Amino acid sequence: MTQPPHDEPTAAGPEELREQVEQTRHELGETVEALAAKTDVKARAQEKAADVKEQAAAKAADVKEQAAAKAAQLKDKAGGLAHQAQPLIKDKATRVADQTRDKAAQAGRLWQEKAPEPVRQTTARTARWTRDNRALLLAGGTALVLWLACRRKR
Repeated sequence: MTQPPHDEPTAAGPEELREQVEQTRHELGETVEALAAKTDVKARAQEKAADVKEQAAAKAADVKEQAAAKAAQLKDKAGGLAHQAQPLIKDKATRVADQTRDKAAQAGRLWQEKAPEPVRQTTARTARWTRDNRALLLAGGTALVLWLACRRKR
């Protein structure tokens, strides 16, 4: 064993010496346990792995929370943009409908001006007959489709 440093007082009696020896044994036991723990590589690796796993789980929870918050923000923003765009879309649809109606009216006027009278009369009669006989035309079209379908199966 080594000698105590000169600045430490030595024991005055046997009882004090026993206490110093017991204290030294206790400290030596703690030192041996600490050294044994440092040399146990498997246990240290497991502790490190557990720490890393815990940190990764905490980081994943943070990222998940941030992603949920960002998704909520984007959802709110998209809803606001859709609400803002709604009047613009309605306005555009109204303009397109007006333009289509104007073009149809223009085409009708052009037809009235350019088509010969016999063609206009025939077209008008055909349109009236079609309106009056809608059910008959639907039945005939259905029969034609069925006949073609049956013929194709053969």
